Amino acid sequence: MNEDQRVSKRVSGIQKSAIHEMTRLSKEIYDVAFLSWAKPTSGTPAHINEGAIKAIQNGLTGGYSQNAGLLELRQEIVKKLKRDNNIEAEVSQIIVTVGAIEGLSAALMALIDPGDEVILPSPTYSTHIRQVLIASGNPVFVPTVEKEGFRLDIEGIKKAITPKTKAILYCSPSNPTGTVFTEEQLRQLASIAIENNLMIVTDEAYEYFVFDGNKHFSIASIPEMKDRVISCFTFTKTYAMTGWRIGYLHASDELIPQIAKAHIPFAICAPVASQYAALAALKGSQDCVAGFKEHYLKTRNLMCERLDGIDSVFEYQRPGGSYLMFPRIKLEKGKDSTAFCKKLLREAKVSTTPGIAFGPTGQSHLRLSFCVSEDEINKAFDRMENYFK
Repeated sequence: MNEDQRVSKRVSGIQKSAIHEMTRLSKEIYDVAFLSWAKPTSGTPAHINEGAIKAIQNGLTGGYSQNAGLLELRQEIVKKLKRDNNIEAEVSQIIVTVGAIEGLSAALMALIDPGDEVILPSPTYSTHIRQVLIASGNPVFVPTVEKEGFRLDIEGIKKAITPKTKAILYCSPSNPTGTVFTEEQLRQLASIAIENNLMIVTDEAYEYFVFDGNKHFSIASIPEMKDRVISCFTFTKTYAMTGWRIGYLHASDELIPQIAKAHIPFAICAPVASQYAALAALKGSQDCVAGFKEHYLKTRNLMCERLDGIDSVFEYQRPGGSYLMFPRIKLEKGKDSTAFCKKLLREAKVSTTPGIAFGPTGQSHLRLSFCVSEDEINKAFDRMENYFK
């Protein structure tokens, strides 16, 4: 049996993660200015750590929880969904997952048969593409309107629907563009789903980080959509808990048992220590979230200011949310975003992420993360200014 026979076509056809590849290459170079990974540099707040420590000390974390997660945690999630997302939920409609990533994967495995099509507004989060492919589905990219801040192309989505279309998957605020899809756009998307008998899967990881008067809107808050949406959320971005790997999803009572069939072989249950940390996050002060948002607004403004200083190299759409942005490379050599980013890393010691990782319309772009310190941003842009001279 040769190598091609040992590995499934489903997996062997998937490209390596550009995000993790740039991280790997960055570790080979001394003193890199790191803007390529959407990982908050702030630590997890102390009260969250203390919640996990107390649970460990009390002997609560050594065994499995229920597959759906700790009952008390799900009860707090129900309160949060009502308060912050206007989603009417029941405890039975919640599954605690290993980050939003596992929840999204379980949701797609529950929805998609081989050959089913999933519409993705492009550029889109690179992992979403892989999740569709691993579920043996076909990603269908519908370009967003870049000149209008990467807004949804509603007419383009309508035209992309075929008899094989099963679902629409989107992230808002967007990774990689930082776009906050408006309530009006998402209500139009809901109408499309109802008219065409489609499911919608959401990734709402950056829900609290919106700026400039933008508002996050959860499509599951529309009463007519309650049976058509699987909403995925995470603690990792909201509370700087990336390493804890903890998130959750909400879906209808009819869908939850089917999603659980995928969740159980993927994870059995989310890490119990992380579930107690998440419980402490929800029950404790939310000042930390406001503090993170304030920091990201400041670093976003700084990054835009520094991009303005090299406007012969980049043009950009000001992100309305998240802690990411997606500048277009104006130089001829930027047409190959992978080569451009690798060269920038080797020669200027600045780590970024190639735009092609986020779908075909990502080519000629790169993704920058501003969830870092102001010093790190200035360090990176000082180097780029010198390099592009």
